[in-house]
Amino acid sequence: MSSIVCKDLCKTFQQGDEIITGLSQVSITIERGDFVCLSGPSGSGKTTLLNAIGGLDTPDSGEISIGDIRIDKLSKGELADMRLHNIGFVFQAYNLIPVLTARENVEFVMQVSGMSAAERAEKSRSILKEVGLESMEDRRPAQLSGGQQQRVAVARAIVSQPTLILADEPTANLDSVTASQLMDLFTRLNQHHHITFVIATHDVRVMKYAKRLVKMEDGKIISDQTQQTQT
Repeated sequence: MSSIVCKDLCKTFQQGDEIITGLSQVSITIERGDFVCLSGPSGSGKTTLLNAIGGLDTPDSGEISIGDIRIDKLSKGELADMRLHNIGFVFQAYNLIPVLTARENVEFVMQVSGMSAAERAEKSRSILKEVGLESMEDRRPAQLSGGQQQRVAVARAIVSQPTLILADEPTANLDSVTASQLMDLFTRLNQHHHITFVIATHDVRVMKYAKRLVKMEDGKIISDQTQQTQT
């Protein structure tokens, strides 16, 4: 997957009698291997933009291309297939399946894509080791701390070797030490695997890790700056 190009994206939402602007003529290009943070207050449009890039939400107008694929033109089935093979999602609410172990949660994505049981087991163990959870693969989410659950969610997101990870407020429920550990992990994945990261966040700790800080307000991009990273 190569660069992401968004052109003149517009999106509105109906809230009672009020029309809320989610995106207003947003244009942005994100290159392969970039590490972008979308920042701004609640309602600024950062999550709406993230969801549009991931094909979870469709803009009212404008274009979104990932490489040479116009994702705003894909059917629901084609979008689901593209997400399964190319995009990993990390959300604030970890979205783990409570009755499954850490390893089974990670394997779930591979099972959907039709991978054999032996290959799923090997890959899940390897990826859980990479995120520092090799001794906890048989624990269910309720037996893990918030930081450990988020690491399982990250392992699940990266196990299919996506070229793009979209993260929405990934540190919102984490203490400062765990948040730093998660961002260090993201940085390693970005540097060693050349995974593109786009992260929507309020967290100034997260912003320090970004190669590129994009600030949004009222559905518009108000600044887009390259910066020195923390690590």
